[in-house]
Amino acid sequence: MIKLELDRKNNAIYVKTPEDVTALSKGFYGDMKKGEITLYPEEALYLMDIRNGKCYDESGNTYTFNEIASRYTERKKFFARYMTYKDWRDRGLIARYSSEIEEKSDLKVEKKYKYKQFKPDAYSINGVFFPDDMITVVDDEIAAKELYERYWIGQFGTYKAHHRGKIGKLDIYETIFMIKHGGLSLSNSSLEEVIKLAEERIKYFSDLYSVYEEWRKSGYVTKSGFKFGTHFRIYTPGASPILTDKWIHSKHVVHVFSRRSKMLISEWARAIRVAHSVKKTFILAIPGKEINTKINSKRLNVDFLLYHRKKGGIETPKEGKPKYFMFSLSEDEYLGGEELARALRECKEFGLEMLMAIADRESSVTYYRIRRIELPKSEYEYFEIEWEQP
Repeated sequence: MIKLELDRKNNAIYVKTPEDVTALSKGFYGDMKKGEITLYPEEALYLMDIRNGKCYDESGNTYTFNEIASRYTERKKFFARYMTYKDWRDRGLIARYSSEIEEKSDLKVEKKYKYKQFKPDAYSINGVFFPDDMITVVDDEIAAKELYERYWIGQFGTYKAHHRGKIGKLDIYETIFMIKHGGLSLSNSSLEEVIKLAEERIKYFSDLYSVYEEWRKSGYVTKSGFKFGTHFRIYTPGASPILTDKWIHSKHVVHVFSRRSKMLISEWARAIRVAHSVKKTFILAIPGKEINTKINSKRLNVDFLLYHRKKGGIETPKEGKPKYFMFSLSEDEYLGGEELARALRECKEFGLEMLMAIADRESSVTYYRIRRIELPKSEYEYFEIEWEQP
């Protein structure tokens, strides 16, 4: 049994028994000063839950798990933090509070994407815009076919059977892009009217379009990601829908997470799972500039410093450096775009990757590794996200 002592006045939990102090210090629990260990709330609860810890106050009264945990119910996502901490410890790995980090170092970009500046030739194309459908139809067969075959803009004929039909269909993003950059004019609408309608119909449309335009101008073919539960699917520069043997498949999907928006975590996980099931890289786009760029290392958005495995053992605070920041969440909470952006910036400034840990309703924890990527000449932030098994 490990004896924990509750200081009710300061709401702090200590370990003072010499043999317990020795055992816990070897496991890198708490903060040891003058032969005593001060425990973080998650550590104290873990010891009570898993290590047969018993908690007493100065008068000898005993406390249950819930009596201790209830002292922290007002803390943001506290139980998710506990479950993710517990899962990491249960794997034999070490987690410490994020505020303990001391050194800052730049996080290297994991992958740099190709860049090939793209601008379509100057055309003179006329189309009709259908506002309810947010689709533009080009019935000039030659122009519509050339747009499709040269640039994979619009859909000529039938999907995966372009020889069946003579008209081209441009979605809302392609419509605006071609009006701005490719000489498209509409007989029944204007650019301003189309943008106004799109902003009324599609939440955070300006953020979505800015990401679409950036990837298109970087040479990538950007199409609807509807089938994969994301905003866009991405083909590498030079990809063409005109093949003699088989249909070309996209390699990436892009999901735009506006700093102004919130996303249900279960929907987030579902989109990533779908992308991975069809062997596509899931790319998270965070457009726009951060609202507050000042970092206070004592009140970070990320939750824990994570030490991982090494050949023949595990990393420890004594012999190694942390590999990740953990960002703890629960299945049923909403994550804000600005909140995630700040946490990712902290990872960048301290030179660590993010491991997003999601505790579901059955208390199982799923991990996603988030790595920064670079799209040359981009002003936005992009990240590859993949499922990780620690």
